[in-house]
Amino acid sequence: MRDNHRFRMADGAELVGRQTESFEMRVSIPSDDNGFFGRQCPECSLIFRMDAQQYEALPDDLTLWCVYCGHYAEHSEFMTEQQRDRIMQAAGDFAMQMVSQELDKMFGGLARSSHSDCVSFSYESRPFYPRPLPGIDEERLVRVRTCGGCQNNYAVFGEHRYCPVCGQLPAASVAFDALQADTARLDVLEALPSDTKAVLREQGVFTRNWVDTVENVVGVVEALASSLFHAAVPNANSLLNGKGAIFQRLDPMADLIIDAGFSDVRTALGPQTWQHLLGTWAARHVFTHNDGIVDAKYLTRVPNSSARMGQRLVLTDADCRRALDDAKTLCEALVNALS
Repeated sequence: MRDNHRFRMADGAELVGRQTESFEMRVSIPSDDNGFFGRQCPECSLIFRMDAQQYEALPDDLTLWCVYCGHYAEHSEFMTEQQRDRIMQAAGDFAMQMVSQELDKMFGGLARSSHSDCVSFSYESRPFYPRPLPGIDEERLVRVRTCGGCQNNYAVFGEHRYCPVCGQLPAASVAFDALQADTARLDVLEALPSDTKAVLREQGVFTRNWVDTVENVVGVVEALASSLFHAAVPNANSLLNGKGAIFQRLDPMADLIIDAGFSDVRTALGPQTWQHLLGTWAARHVFTHNDGIVDAKYLTRVPNSSARMGQRLVLTDADCRRALDDAKTLCEALVNALS
């Protein structure tokens, strides 16, 4: 192309078209070692990553979803700051050459200096050499997720609810991902050096994390059960009328599902696992509503507990891992029952 010879472009930038005085420039966006590149939400400013090869195959008029907040907009709106800096530098170097060439046209045929009583100026034309474009050094992906609907791969760096291509994720995907995140948090704390663990343990970090895990488990199951029930039962709202937070209570939830014409999730889990879950739910209740102090209601729900009235319940890493495993089994049973 003739314009390619008129303008020097840095590696990664090229002119690909022109219409009268309008130029079209293409600037490459490097992928990481795994073939992923960044997208940044224009609303919440958080970054996620997408498979570059899959992205190229998507429609040109693609609308992207932020995996975190659900904001959706034309895909070019999701440019990261580093990508924008790279493009702006290429555009700036091109603009400098445009200005320089216009000045050459204006002053190229004149003497290099001119004097009068009022004006003195000089002009010297110099060759322009573009600067190397800045690279992209954004947060590296940790784990690749694959959307069960569109099969596109993406990576996130926090809790998320959306696929960047097709939007709202299925409730089951969100639930299992949340349980895995809690397991990862337990693993990270256990992998810390002994000296660091000792300091954190003394400050109550481990205890707080175990309590949070139990509370999260109940929240994950509640959200999944509610979503699945509403999707599967046409008259869900009328059946739930007056029943309060029924998905926070295991046996009433199981009975509700049976009354709606579905199978009993207790049978799928077995009595031992169900009893462990009842203990987890009871523990969550006393920590949420009674600062962990054992009361009569807890002892009624967990009759085999060795705790006494008025004592503060103590959780362990093993308790939390068992609760997470049991919750995963319950989530699978809920999906099977209500699908």
